[in-house]
Amino acid sequence: MGVSGIPPGLAGLLHEGPEVTPRPSASVLLVDHRERPWRLLMMRRPRGAEFAPSAYVFPGGSVHEVDRGFPDPGRAAAVRELFEEAGILLARRRDGRFAREAETSGLRDRLAAGLDWPQALGALGLSPAFDRLVFLARWITPARLARRFDTRFFLARRPAAQGVLPQAGEVEECVWVTPSEALEGGLSLVHATRRILESVAAEDDAGRLFARLRRRRQEAPPVQPRLVEAPGGGFEILESAPNP
Repeated sequence: MGVSGIPPGLAGLLHEGPEVTPRPSASVLLVDHRERPWRLLMMRRPRGAEFAPSAYVFPGGSVHEVDRGFPDPGRAAAVRELFEEAGILLARRRDGRFAREAETSGLRDRLAAGLDWPQALGALGLSPAFDRLVFLARWITPARLARRFDTRFFLARRPAAQGVLPQAGEVEECVWVTPSEALEGGLSLVHATRRILESVAAEDDAGRLFARLRRRRQEAPPVQPRLVEAPGGGFEILESAPNP
């Protein structure tokens, strides 16, 4: 079990009514394994965001209706959100080659023209590369909060021929950092993000980390933290299951 103080701003989201059903969501730790030590992409949320303002998070978001037409809606949401928020596309062309800058630009053009996500991918002959996503962990937001997410976290390698393009208005900054730098550098982090970083920080070889996670035969059970009243007032976060 682990206990930590409730993050700033989260107390205002406490909910006293019926328990809110968590939204299925996905998030991606995009790894640049060519760097030594390896780094991952984090982005800073807008200062005026309703949830976790100015916090550094991984690209991700809720499962949308357009994701449900794919065999794995969670992975579909991960691929889509990574592209929408950071401009990185995990997809392959019909010839099996991985998407490059030309495909990312063409996809943005077709989305701007009014095509939905599956239509835009199809127009370019692209298929999401779900196999590039490696399951890391699943976290479910505490029941006492008004905004709840059931989030699957994935690792993915940074495509060699693509650059980061942050989404204007939704992302204030993108940074490449080692897990240790993110933990020790004074970045504003919500509880789940910090714990996810801690779970990978000790591994200095990204290839070994990917290999170890791929060997797992099934997804680990979700971590389901609870909010408990602290002795001195306020709330703390209690983890009822170990972080994978």
